[in-house]
Amino acid sequence: MLIEIWSDVVCPWCYIGKRRFERALSDFQNAHPELDVEIAWRSFELDPNAPQQRTEPMVEHLAKKYGMSVARAREIQAQVSDAAGEEGLSFDLDAAKSGNTFNAHRLIHLAQNKGLGDAMKERFLEAYFTEGKPIGDPDMLIALAEEVGLSRGEAERALHDEATSRAVRDDEALASELGIRGVPFFVIDRRVGISGAQPPATFLQVLEDALGQSAPLASSTDDDATCTDEGCAVDS
Repeated sequence: MLIEIWSDVVCPWCYIGKRRFERALSDFQNAHPELDVEIAWRSFELDPNAPQQRTEPMVEHLAKKYGMSVARAREIQAQVSDAAGEEGLSFDLDAAKSGNTFNAHRLIHLAQNKGLGDAMKERFLEAYFTEGKPIGDPDMLIALAEEVGLSRGEAERALHDEATSRAVRDDEALASELGIRGVPFFVIDRRVGISGAQPPATFLQVLEDALGQSAPLASSTDDDATCTDEGCAVDS
């Protein structure tokens, strides 16, 4: 079974959804130990035109981008942080240093080719949402790549490699073909799709249903637990 997950490393629901999905997948694999499951992380940039690093506080940027008050933006951040806390995640959105995520996606592709894709994805999410590290800083990204087992040289080369650039663009083109406009989005064997940071029980049911499904791609959506280029939903 191939499970492809489109997400971005600055998407809060992608981190929350990763945790919820992991819980469901653990139960699913315990029930089907004979099944070989492959996870493929796919690239999706929520703001492909973002500068390499943003200097203004995240809450102010969100308020301006989505035409809301700073107070409302803080309220949304608090609600998302509460949802993260329920999954054992500690968000510090006041410290988050946003920026362009293209290079992060390139390094995830490099890591995935070496069997380290999940570790790289997790490390970038933790760095951004918990540690306040600048997600668009190439030096920081390379240092984190070294932490998960990539060499500095190969990480540096990946940030100038046409192959990693093409891999990101191919993921984004495929997302468009499949009609994916928000993340996280999970695709099972290119037949079943599910959108949003669903509850673990929902993920588990979809995985079970996918075992016997032979129809073309059908998707289930949950707009309350996704991020798009227009913003991130509040309710979980």
